[in-house]
Amino acid sequence: MAALVREDGARGPEQGRRGCEHYDRGCLLKAQQTCEECSTLFGEYYCSICHLFDKDKKQYHCENCGICRIGPKEDFFHCLKCNLCLAMNLQGKHKCIENVSRQNCPICLEDIHTSRVVAHVLPCGHLLHRTCYEEMLKEGYRCPLCMHSALDMTRYWRQLDDEVAQTPMPSEYQNMTVDILCNDCNGRSTVQFHILGMKCNICESYNTAQAGGCRISLDQQ
Repeated sequence: MAALVREDGARGPEQGRRGCEHYDRGCLLKAQQTCEECSTLFGEYYCSICHLFDKDKKQYHCENCGICRIGPKEDFFHCLKCNLCLAMNLQGKHKCIENVSRQNCPICLEDIHTSRVVAHVLPCGHLLHRTCYEEMLKEGYRCPLCMHSALDMTRYWRQLDDEVAQTPMPSEYQNMTVDILCNDCNGRSTVQFHILGMKCNICESYNTAQAGGCRISLDQQ
């Protein structure tokens, strides 16, 4: 619309009348919430910084994020290290990774910082879209970036303890040990091999990976 206005502000003869009467003025348009002439409301919410018009969704503009976010504002705080607005219940209770919000979601590979989908903070500090997190839990329990457990698995580990105890290995494997690396505490330990899983000796997690070949204990050979 503004491209049809001459530099001196007057309208060219080719423009004619277009749109509502608040557009039919011999001046350049400027973004604002209401029309100066007829007070027409362009949007229930308007941000003079982002020039965003929208329905009222309890939006607020976060100066640190540089964009408008859906609120209400009192339910969120801006984490300066993560560089993202997070739910108040995470304040002081999440692991920070510098500028983690500027990375794409590792599930859908879409931007997290400007997404309208709420970000979910994993215990390791990495971010996923909340919807991607919920889909991920249908297939697995580990962060797709660092393999750390994405939720508290303590109850499941204790159930796995019972299953391991009730499932003895064949005699030729009963004295076999293996070196493992724990994805939760990053510790290394040597444990008895079991087909259902190898338990970390440090944090008692079964989220482990084999870090060496199996071997028979010398005192059992």
